[in-house]
Amino acid sequence: MNANQIINMIMRMVFRRVVNKGVNAGIDRALGAGKPREEMSPRERRQARKARQSARQAKQAARVARRMGRM
Repeated sequence: MNANQIINMIMRMVFRRVVNKGVNAGIDRALGAGKPREEMSPRERRQARKARQSARQAKQAARVARRMGRM
């Protein structure tokens, strides 16, 4: 392996981590902070739970898409 290949490999690893953090931060930011659990009605709690599940699925889909993009 020459120096250029090693530098490229390290840059890809760093870039992948930065992109992962950016995507996750964006999804978390889009959801917002929300209210404390004690102040929520049962309907709001269900809605918040669904939002967290959707966020989890969006993060997973983003990971799969990035993985497919590398192939």
